[in-house]
Amino acid sequence: MTDRDYARIAQMSLIESSKQDAVSGMNYFLRNFSHVPDDRLMWTPTPTSKSPIRIAAHTALYAGRFASMIRDRRLPAPDNLAVWLAAREAEEVAIISREEMVKIFREGTAEVLASLDTLMPEELEMSLESGQGWSMSMKQLMGLAGWHATLHAGQIDYLQTCWDDQQVYVGAEYFE
Repeated sequence: MTDRDYARIAQMSLIESSKQDAVSGMNYFLRNFSHVPDDRLMWTPTPTSKSPIRIAAHTALYAGRFASMIRDRRLPAPDNLAVWLAAREAEEVAIISREEMVKIFREGTAEVLASLDTLMPEELEMSLESGQGWSMSMKQLMGLAGWHATLHAGQIDYLQTCWDDQQVYVGAEYFE
């Protein structure tokens, strides 16, 4: 095998690893979110805090957004950031059921997997410009879906402690 063959194998491993991370991040989030009682979906510890369903909606919607960024090989670059953020917020607040959030999350994660499969080895080295003075490497973007879901699972864990759910949901008995 040539050096180029070895490089291609390493790049394919990165794609597979990113796919596994996206699925495991989603599963981790959904597992922990499944322990949020229905009567706590809209609950907030303060008037300005986000509820569990709002955090879940944000996390679920971004799976599909990350898929679009990977598929399109570009980051969103809105002309008016405030308008763009308001539209994202409106989408999040519109999701008020657990079932809808889970469906969106699973569909978005499936899109991430499909988008990752479209990457060519040389595209893994891309740098994507935001149009706002910062950039992100394709490699970083590839891992963002799983990382993002895991980070927001921590918010759900914290909210659960606010209503005195002190259980740590690890182990086979907590997986659906």
